[in-house]
Order: sequence, then C-alpha cells, then structure tokens
Amino acid sequence: MRRTSVLKAAVPVAAAVALAAGCAPGTVRAGAPSARALPAPASAPPAPSAPAAPSPSATAAPAFVPVPAPATSWSPPPAPSAPAKASATPSDRSRPSPEPRPAALMAEGSESERVRELQARLRQLGHFHRNPTAFYGSLTAEAVSGFQRARGLDATGEVDRETWRRLVTASRVPTADELRPPTTNELDRPDARCLTGRVLCVSKESRTLAWMIGGRVVSAMDVRFGTENTPTREGVFTVDRKEREWTSTLYHTPMPYAMFFSGGQAVHYSADFAARGYSGGSHGCVNVRDKERLAAVFAQVRPGDKVVVHW
Repeated sequence: MRRTSVLKAAVPVAAAVALAAGCAPGTVRAGAPSARALPAPASAPPAPSAPAAPSPSATAAPAFVPVPAPATSWSPPPAPSAPAKASATPSDRSRPSPEPRPAALMAEGSESERVRELQARLRQLGHFHRNPTAFYGSLTAEAVSGFQRARGLDATGEVDRETWRRLVTASRVPTADELRPPTTNELDRPDARCLTGRVLCVSKESRTLAWMIGGRVVSAMDVRFGTENTPTREGVFTVDRKEREWTSTLYHTPMPYAMFFSGGQAVHYSADFAARGYSGGSHGCVNVRDKERLAAVFAQVRPGDKVVVHW
C-alpha cells in the first residue's frame, strides 16, 4: 500500500517536471491537442492583425458608403434645393414661368427714342396722359402696367417682347407731332375768343400758350404766370409793342422776345423758368421757357394781334 501511494504521488510530480522542462512549441508535436490549446493565447496577438483584414473590406465599403457625396450636393448649392421645392407642390409648377422671366426691353431708368415712341403709343390708347419725354419714369411704368392689365398680361411695369408686340399691334406709328408735341403740358380746348383772327391764346388752366391763326394752332409752348401778389391779368388784349431785347425797369431782369399786352405785362422768355420750372413765378408776365420756339413766334406776331388770357 505504501508503495502504491508513493507511485501515485510521483506521477503528478513527474508530470509537473515534464511541463516545466519542455513545453516548447517544437516538443509538443506528438503530444495531445488539448495541451496545445493553451498556446492559443500566445498566438492570439495575430488575432489583432485580423483587423487588418477589414482594411480590404473597408476599401470595398466606400462603394456602400456614399454618404459624403449627398452632403456636398445638398449644402453648397442652394439652387438644387429650390427646384426640389418647386417640383414638390403642383401649384408652383405653374410658376416656373416667372423664373425665366422675359428680358425687359425697357424699364424704369431707361432713356431713349424708343421710350419716346412707347409713351406716344401708350398715349394714343389712353394709358399715358403726358407728352413723351423719352425718359422711363414711374408714370411710364404705371402706364405700361395699365396696358398689360388691359391685355391680360402680367402687370410688371416693364416692357418685354410680348408687351411691345401687343402695343405695336394695338397702336399706330406715332407722327412727328405725337413724338414731340409743342408743349410738355397738354393743350386744353381753346377759348371761343381764340378761334378767330391772329391770337396769342394763353390758358391758365393748362399753363400753355397757343399761337393760333384762323382757329388753327400754329405753335404752342409751356408758360407760367405771376404769383398771388403780382397776378397776371385776364381778359382780351392786343400786342402793344415788341422788344427783342429788354430789361425790366422795375426788377432789372432780362426779358428777351418781349411782347407787351397790358401795361408792363408781356409774354417773354424767362431763364429762371427754364432753370427752375414751376417752383417759381413771374411778377405778372407770361413766362416762356422754350426760347427757340418763342423766337419763331415772336417773328410772326405783329403789333395789334390779339392776346387772350383765360382759365
């Protein structure tokens, strides 16, 4: 019994000595596979190298991860996002026409002979109530909008090709007098006293002077009158005298092309009227600002011709 127990005790000792002495990788070839299971931890370090294998799969992954591409197309160009909204709602699909808005041929700020023709044509149709000036301002824009509304067009106040085509169709080619009327102010109906003979017909209502012979307007021009303190007298007068060059004896101001009709009151050219317009007034005379036009009338008027100043 004692020998057996001694032997049993010796076996584990021998096994322990064997393990301590020679569990090298080369000596375990003939040994049991269970004994090799332990070295797996030592070969475990290669397992981390296994993540290197994902690197091939990572290179393949980009084909499956195109997230960055959409991100760039979304944020930088806002333009793509706008179309997306336009196509989203069916009601907006009818509005793509404003996006490619027709180019304007004429708009506010334009100044040309074409604008003058535009204004003359609009005036023929009753949309523009002033004489053509060749400048496209707010009044012209309003007239264009009125024409566009009447024709079922978008009331943009700008003239595009379609607006111009419709306007040309609805109107006629303006005459020279329509393009360049004699006055900036529109002439009103002549007073009955102006319809016979040779008359300087002066209207305070329209602020115009019409040189008329036999009831026909030969020439016309804008005029201004005296202020409340020095009003221009009204009534029927005759031309007393003419002075091509004259200086007022009371106010010491030049009065070229003066045609006196009532004491010191006369029709004459005024440089102040030409410069400041209706912001000023005369001392009772009838001021004219178109020197060239007045000079032509001055050459035709004779002393004794009638002068009618009326409302």
